[in-house]
Amino acid sequence: MNQIPLVDLKAAHAEVAQELRAGFDRVLADTAFIGGEEVRAFEREYAAFAGVGHCVGVANGTDALELALRASGVGVGDEVVLPANTFIATAGAVARIGARPVLVDCVPDTLLMDPQAALDAVGPATRAVVPVHLYGQCAPAAELAAALPAHAALVEDAAQSQGAERQGRTPGSGGIAATSFYPGKNLGAYGDAGAVVTDDEEKADLVRALANHGGTAKYRHDVAGFNSRLDGLQAVVLRAKLARLADGNAARRAAAARYDGMLADLVGAGRLTLPVTEQGNVHVWHLYVVRVSGADRDAVVGKLNAEGIGAGVHYPAPVHLTPAFAHLGHGRGDFPHAEQAAERMLSLPLFPQITAAQQQRVVDALTDALR
Repeated sequence: MNQIPLVDLKAAHAEVAQELRAGFDRVLADTAFIGGEEVRAFEREYAAFAGVGHCVGVANGTDALELALRASGVGVGDEVVLPANTFIATAGAVARIGARPVLVDCVPDTLLMDPQAALDAVGPATRAVVPVHLYGQCAPAAELAAALPAHAALVEDAAQSQGAERQGRTPGSGGIAATSFYPGKNLGAYGDAGAVVTDDEEKADLVRALANHGGTAKYRHDVAGFNSRLDGLQAVVLRAKLARLADGNAARRAAAARYDGMLADLVGAGRLTLPVTEQGNVHVWHLYVVRVSGADRDAVVGKLNAEGIGAGVHYPAPVHLTPAFAHLGHGRGDFPHAEQAAERMLSLPLFPQITAAQQQRVVDALTDALR
């Protein structure tokens, strides 16, 4: 059976394979396994791509968010506002600091964090609000930042939005954002990797120190930090893929538009809800997430998988309904939009190399699964 993966990492590798071999040889010859010129070059190049002054490469996206929060003054006992419908790592980064996640619902169409709910949740103990740029489009970060009190920082979770914009603004510009280069991301490494991006030089320096055991020079440790560094081999991968990212994002947008047209009959029949792009957003379509109506979502995913279609679910349970965060005291019904979306959503295969024929096969299989 001809498989159609959710994301085609083999096709992505084929585009850069020769370039990577040459880059790996450079790193191996220089023995620059941690840090080194490849990492410094990637940080410069990604900062330019992201439209910010500084990029600090780190070990993974969860560390990146924790470091961005720490650099923004979040500490033990503080509160951090974030959406209930996000990957567990967003809340996990807050918990690792010893702070308390304060969850809010999403808006029902885009599934982005409800900005008014976020502002209403800000209290005297709030030290940060974390909008998540979900599935490849930006939450209203600038609008939130303008409305927050002075004691609450804005820290963006941009793990799914490399290259996205909102009203011309990129994640981290004028503030601070964390991103992930997990292999399945639009810009994916060949293992774990992440970065913090910011226009604030002081915060960038603090992130760099915190990620290097609190040190700014060998055996000089000015703050208590930990070990979270980007390695040279991953930087080679990221540099090669970064050079192709704008074109890849454009191909994703074209594929998303094709899906919109191909799925119109299912929408008209009331069987499916398509993703919505908020006005002013430049979407990079990390995921193409639809919502089914009048059908068992898990059964639909099972039927697609049985046909060789790599459909998935992002994410099957909101944060407040996961055992890890049961101590927050929430129950079913507290965040209805997030809960309803979690029960109905499924992600269809989407990657820069996907063909119209592959998409038609996905749509045909989905149509059969929804009957």
